[in-house]
Amino acid sequence: MSKITFIGGGNMASAIIGGLISRGTPASDVHVVDPDAAKLAELATRYGVHGGSPDEALPASDVLVLAVKPQQLKAVARQLAPALGNALVISIAAGIRADSLSRWLGGHARVVRVMPNTPALVQAGLSGAYAGDAVGEDDRALATRVLGAVGEVVWVDDEAEIDGITAISGSGPAYVFYFMEALQAAARAQGFNPDTARKLAYHTFSGAVKLALDSEDDAGTLRAKVTSKGGTTERAINAFETSQLRATIIAAAAAAAARSRELGEELGRDAD
Repeated sequence: MSKITFIGGGNMASAIIGGLISRGTPASDVHVVDPDAAKLAELATRYGVHGGSPDEALPASDVLVLAVKPQQLKAVARQLAPALGNALVISIAAGIRADSLSRWLGGHARVVRVMPNTPALVQAGLSGAYAGDAVGEDDRALATRVLGAVGEVVWVDDEAEIDGITAISGSGPAYVFYFMEALQAAARAQGFNPDTARKLAYHTFSGAVKLALDSEDDAGTLRAKVTSKGGTTERAINAFETSQLRATIIAAAAAAAARSRELGEELGRDAD
């Protein structure tokens, strides 16, 4: 693996670092830049990686992972621009478009924009990735190797599709947790205690997902197999359909995608 520097040592950076180390990347090949000395010390203790403050010279790197808050990225990118060299830049900052980042980096074109999701924290994530024409196949393979340390990677050819990925897999865990909350509340309404209600809701989800991933059937077919004519499941599904739950979920994802586009416009402005 190439030399990798992480700008920002937060939860997502820590997850990627952990995934890389577990897959054989030497800790000596990983450097972390963060103003929080305690965070750097924690990463050093946990993974054995080196770290430094933003005031120190940036080490020579093949890959630079930008893992700072979107609102901080413009200032960080402008500060990094003179020291980039020819590094492949991977940004996991939500909403920041590749052309905006490239502009802030002084025209640096080897930029990959990524939308990860929180299951990456347990190495079960899905990252959507986009790169322009200046990023070749070797760079894509390198980015896939870095991001693959925490889960699956889906590449898109049109950057606008990142907004859709944000709406589905980026925000999607919150939708799942929302449904889990509701199912747990439904169990409580049936008289179960909190611990049992939690177990019923969580294990139903984890089991259904495992069944779906291991099956060649699509979700609709799997649902139909559980839904007997005139049975209990059919009654529940009919209640979902009457309340237009499917349409509500689709509309909610569309709203999330619209907000992602808005953020791209807002955060990408050059005015300070």
